[in-house]
Amino acid sequence: MKESRFSDYVLVIMKNINLIIILYMSLLMAYSLSGFVRENSALEFLAAADRIPIPGWKLPVLVLCLYGSCLLLMHVQDVRGGALIVKVSMEIGISLFISYLLGFGYAGMVLLILADTLRYFPNSRWKFPFIVVICMVYLVIDFDLLSVYYDIIPLNQYLTYFQSSVRSVLLGIKNIVNSLNTFTFFVYMVLLERMQASEKERILSLNEQLNETNVELQKATVELAQYAKEAEKMVATRERNRLAREIHDTLGHALTGIITGIEACIILMDEAPEATKIQLRAIADVARQGITDVRRSVNALRPDALEKADLESAIARTIDEMRTATNVQIDYQCTAKMNCFSDDEEEVIYRIVQESITNAIRHGKADHIWVCIEREYSFLHMQIRDNGIGCVNIKKGFGLHHMEERLNMLNGNLSYDGSDGFRIEARIPVRWGKEGIDHD
Repeated sequence: MKESRFSDYVLVIMKNINLIIILYMSLLMAYSLSGFVRENSALEFLAAADRIPIPGWKLPVLVLCLYGSCLLLMHVQDVRGGALIVKVSMEIGISLFISYLLGFGYAGMVLLILADTLRYFPNSRWKFPFIVVICMVYLVIDFDLLSVYYDIIPLNQYLTYFQSSVRSVLLGIKNIVNSLNTFTFFVYMVLLERMQASEKERILSLNEQLNETNVELQKATVELAQYAKEAEKMVATRERNRLAREIHDTLGHALTGIITGIEACIILMDEAPEATKIQLRAIADVARQGITDVRRSVNALRPDALEKADLESAIARTIDEMRTATNVQIDYQCTAKMNCFSDDEEEVIYRIVQESITNAIRHGKADHIWVCIEREYSFLHMQIRDNGIGCVNIKKGFGLHHMEERLNMLNGNLSYDGSDGFRIEARIPVRWGKEGIDHD
């Protein structure tokens, strides 16, 4: 960026130098011509020049107008193709005409045009042909080759008006400014080359960064694919665990009721056939409900009891079914409002009651179960205890493990004790709504 700004400054300096030198030459020629007229030596000048010159005051005006037109063309940027060829051709034509007016005594404007044109060809195949053409124009003007075909009055002819010592000083000034223009051109070329080299380095650096980014992107793509596979496995694992929990809770509950009921039927079959029939009908209802719940669990739906009724009614119905099917005494007490829970909270509460009763009958061999649900501040407290055989060394099976998983999803906790029968306590943080606020 610094080289680019500096090269623009150098190009502006070249434009000013060219303005100074062509204005200097045109004013010098106009002053000489008016001097010949003042000293009545115009005829001698015309005889030596062998042609009529442009009136003195018109020459500087014409040269400045042409140079201004050339600067306007240089100001036009972002041109490509045929438009660029036309632009450069017009600039060269104007510089040739200015050189013609100045007696082909100055070719520095061609260097200015070359410097301006090279900005459009950093890596173009047209760069070299343009440089060759412009350099040929410079050589033709600098070596005064066009004077063979065109009648011109050279600058030296105008300078005959001055004494030889003054003439040498005037030519020296012109040559110094011309050399300064040439030096500025070479400085510009060096800066332009450095700027293009820096641009190439920048492009190479960007390409390297792009390649590194592509490599990192490929690695990220591979890692993302691996992550997607792992995520898919995790989802599948969670889904298997969910189905295992649902099937265990529903099928285990139903089978426990069926087994216990059948055992009771075996005892009652001979002594009370009618009671046995009633018991078998209750067992059939439990089996049908278990099949329905298994189907719904496989289809990732809520328990059928919760689909048909509210939470409190679903729990009461499940307890009644187990009482009837198993002849186990179950005392149920609920003092908390049960109509303020979300679906996931309702399902967890229902499953804990269902699984706890099932475990008490299946593993604890209990014949009396107490279920108590109450509110403790912002928590729902559940306690299910029985008078069964208990368990001193508790090993978590599917039942307890699934209860803990369900409670963890709600940020709840589970505790249990098997020293005197079996007792399970669950605490669930709940977002109590207005309906769930007790006014004691």
